[in-house]
Amino acid sequence: MAQLVREVMTAEPVTMPSDTPVRDAAREMRDNDIGDVLVVDNGELRGIATDRDIVVRALADRDDLSTVRIGEVCSERLVTATPNEDVDNAIARMREHAVRRVPVVEDGRPVGIFSIGDAAMEKDPRSALGDISAAAGNR
Repeated sequence: MAQLVREVMTAEPVTMPSDTPVRDAAREMRDNDIGDVLVVDNGELRGIATDRDIVVRALADRDDLSTVRIGEVCSERLVTATPNEDVDNAIARMREHAVRRVPVVEDGRPVGIFSIGDAAMEKDPRSALGDISAAAGNR
């Protein structure tokens, strides 16, 4: 039987409005031991901001991050999945678009995140990526 995205996704993603300071998004990532936050305005998914986005699009170009907002550095070209979608279809789309994480959207609102780590832990938990993904964070 095919496995569904809802069975392996991380539920209840951290969401923030686009006018959130980048520093606040970085703190949420640190405090929740996650690598991304979803950018949502007026209930609509606008983008995904990863720890890499913050480094490459904000920190690398600016000395002062105090005025930078998460909406300025998030990725707006989104690849998404639905909770009732087959995991293999979502993985194929991630591979096709070379993304590591996809927001899981239901009725226009984000309900989870499906990552390459989630996929590895389900499909091949004894692989190096599965082991790394299952390990505790390195705070």
